[in-house]
Amino acid sequence: MNRVVVTGMGGLCSLGSDWETVRDALLAGRNGTIVMPEWERMAGLKTRLGAPVPDFELPTSWPRKKTRSMGRDSAMAVRATEIALEDAGLSGSTELGDGTTGVSYGSTAGSPGALDGWAESFYRNDTLSGIGANQYVRFMSHTCAANLAQFFGIRGRIIPTCSACTSGSQGIGYGYEAIKYGHHEIMIAGGAEELGLMDAAVFDVLFAASTCNDRPDQTPRPFDSKRDGLVCSEGAATFVLEEFEHARARGAAVYAEVLGFGTNCDGRHITNPDATGMEKVMRLGLESAALAPEAIDYLNAHGTATEVGDIAESLATAEVFGRGVPVSSLKGFLGHALGACGSLEAWLSIEMMRDGWFAQNRGLEDLDPRCADLDYIRDEPRKLDAQILMSNNFAFGGVNTSLVFGRDI
Repeated sequence: MNRVVVTGMGGLCSLGSDWETVRDALLAGRNGTIVMPEWERMAGLKTRLGAPVPDFELPTSWPRKKTRSMGRDSAMAVRATEIALEDAGLSGSTELGDGTTGVSYGSTAGSPGALDGWAESFYRNDTLSGIGANQYVRFMSHTCAANLAQFFGIRGRIIPTCSACTSGSQGIGYGYEAIKYGHHEIMIAGGAEELGLMDAAVFDVLFAASTCNDRPDQTPRPFDSKRDGLVCSEGAATFVLEEFEHARARGAAVYAEVLGFGTNCDGRHITNPDATGMEKVMRLGLESAALAPEAIDYLNAHGTATEVGDIAESLATAEVFGRGVPVSSLKGFLGHALGACGSLEAWLSIEMMRDGWFAQNRGLEDLDPRCADLDYIRDEPRKLDAQILMSNNFAFGGVNTSLVFGRDI
């Protein structure tokens, strides 16, 4: 089995588009939630809150031939990947196009904006006039993976992960497995998500979206008794995963090693989270890494700020770890980036591990008594010399993931 390391990372989220900017926001306790006035047009929609990536536009240097197939989600995926490849010293490398490199990347779906435009013409206006040839490509489920391959000329395998909130973490996990089992030496892995009214409406209908419309700086609040739901956000994060000996031979710097990956399905309910399945996937992640629970120094929780999700996840975590590991969710800062959340949270968890501190559960003032008694990081960031962390995510369909990263190799 091959060892797999992280040699490049890049991301865009509601707090910024580089680690230094995001770090400053985390340390200052700021969140990315804002009011979305353009959503006022939707009758019956109770939430008006989102957490978009600020000031993102297509770089003018990108050729039109390559951007015409991109929605906002694919464009963010490409930009995050540009940053990650440059970080890894692989920008323009011949290995991107010689079959050495593959792509494992996902999103909840394609671009909601592109789908809206296509559907409006097709169904509401009953005409094909005005529907562009590339509109479908922008909203097809594997648009991010496909656009990455076309933009960078990648000729290895393409693994599209389209599993809602585990799309990004499955992207990393399946990329890890592609290298571990010898299929590729380099994998571009991660996830992206474009914020759309459609996403907010889905959770609004399920009574799972926050309606603190007059207090955007106070929501979402994972695990807190006063939480009232999640806030949809967007972004992208890309990992350059590499076979260890290959990375060492070219003198690449290493951020972390991917020690393990577990994924499973609850097989019980299409939307309600299941503590048993969550517990099992954490144990699968530990088993994959050949580690005992005591080896984990920090756990990044999915922590959506929904009642059923927070309770089930905390109970599952307690079954595996008790109070033995510090726990926090980043969604109180970032919002819920759906298909991008797994890769964004893994990226930021690794950066925090390297800096020797971890962000608190923002907004956690009064723990919901139905949540398990965990070692929640509260009030302020915690200094912690962590060597190994776990990052967990859970999605509709009962899809669960657990990633384990190590600092030293």
